[in-house]
Amino acid sequence: MRSLKLLFAALLAMVAIAFVAPGSQAAAGKYVALGDSYTVAVGTRTYDNPDDACRRGPTSYPRLWAAAHPDVGFVEAACSGATTADVINSQVGQLTPDTSLVTVQVGGNDVGFVDVLKNCILTADDADCIAGVEAAKAAATSTLSPALSQTYSAVRAAAPSAKVIVVGYPRLYTIGGDCGILGLSDKERTALNSAADTLAEIMSARSKEAGFTFLDARPVFDPHTICSNGDEWVTSLEWDKLNESYHPNTAGHRDGYLAALNPLMG
Repeated sequence: MRSLKLLFAALLAMVAIAFVAPGSQAAAGKYVALGDSYTVAVGTRTYDNPDDACRRGPTSYPRLWAAAHPDVGFVEAACSGATTADVINSQVGQLTPDTSLVTVQVGGNDVGFVDVLKNCILTADDADCIAGVEAAKAAATSTLSPALSQTYSAVRAAAPSAKVIVVGYPRLYTIGGDCGILGLSDKERTALNSAADTLAEIMSARSKEAGFTFLDARPVFDPHTICSNGDEWVTSLEWDKLNESYHPNTAGHRDGYLAALNPLMG
């Protein structure tokens, strides 16, 4: 009788393992968000802690996706100002072999795009602005491209089974839109857009080589860029808070990035 009870208990345990554990494990998973200021809350003016240099907040696209999937573990490794070296040295370590989903958005800081924007804003010379953009594009080809390959390899090594989505940057401007003659000229705006094109081409190529999915943000944001005469998803120049400028706003994260990522992330 005792042996029958033990056998029955063992069978119940096997049934529990077979029918409960796999479902719970599959439902859990872990999502890790890697990247720079475009990945966190810069541009939304809403932060967990305004004094935290990483500038994370509740309305960024990784947070919104995580909030809609509470059964999935979430790690926010992204931090404003991050470069590819920062992702490798400070963020990839938060990936683990059981990580099931990763988004990575980085590259703009490697080519000094913030400084390029500041120069274009402050200079009255179109040629000076355009020269800075061209230098950043050259750096993207010579320096950023191999750095992205190294970054993506590090991500794959740390999370060998994860679905990895590389998230791109939008163009900033609608050329010939409703901005008028104030601010940057259309020549400068066109040059800045061309930098986004260069970044997208490089990120797409390197992500394909790594076996990752690339989200091209340009067609997603193009109807909603600065000067689009509509619902803008990118913050324009804000003199009262310069470090909010030229980033996706709340609608950009929700209606732009999140909406485009949902079908890819599952």
